[in-house]
Amino acid sequence: MMQKAKILLVDDRPENLLALEAILSALDQTLVRASSGEEALKALLTDDFAVILLDVQMPGMDGFETAAHIKRRERTRDIPIIFLTAINHGPHHTFRGYAAGAVDYISKPFDPWVLRAKVSVFVELYMKNCQLREQAALLRLQLEGGAHTGAEEKEPAGLLAELSARLAAVEEQAEALSKQLDDESADAAAVATAAHLERKLTGLRRALDALEPGAGGSGAALPSQG
Repeated sequence: MMQKAKILLVDDRPENLLALEAILSALDQTLVRASSGEEALKALLTDDFAVILLDVQMPGMDGFETAAHIKRRERTRDIPIIFLTAINHGPHHTFRGYAAGAVDYISKPFDPWVLRAKVSVFVELYMKNCQLREQAALLRLQLEGGAHTGAEEKEPAGLLAELSARLAAVEEQAEALSKQLDDESADAAAVATAAHLERKLTGLRRALDALEPGAGGSGAALPSQG
């Protein structure tokens, strides 16, 4: 069973964190609190997150500065950031949020359903990427172990068939998600992330196909997981 995704909630006001938890609890994922930018950066050192909800107005290190630190780290630079702000300061303020690396910018008070829907898209994309990495890891183990095992020839073929079936399930889910994003006129960032996932799936499918008997591709390179 796949592990739950982690969502990082960053706000200096406990009542705001409580409200976010109430809105996102229906997603049944792991919600992690951080009451400052420093606390958020500390959490990001050890855990992987599907998405970050980041308050802009915080004492000390504000949301813009926190986002800049997140985007400078190789480990965390690809995590989607949704900025939350209590005041609409106009286009310049919004532009600064996107320039800092945000995928979305929502003014409070926000519609709970809209926020939950936006977060759920990034959680689903994160889950698909995790599944893809698992399939790639299994394939690498097969490739590395194939040269050292004395097992019967049927075993690698059976494993390839299992990997192909698992990959097909992920491909089907990714295709359905892409259609859903198209239908709902979703954020450009979410659409781009989904397209990136599909490209990686295509690369992994080609690598698997090259390993099929008679394909002459036993040394096929695996797609990059970056």
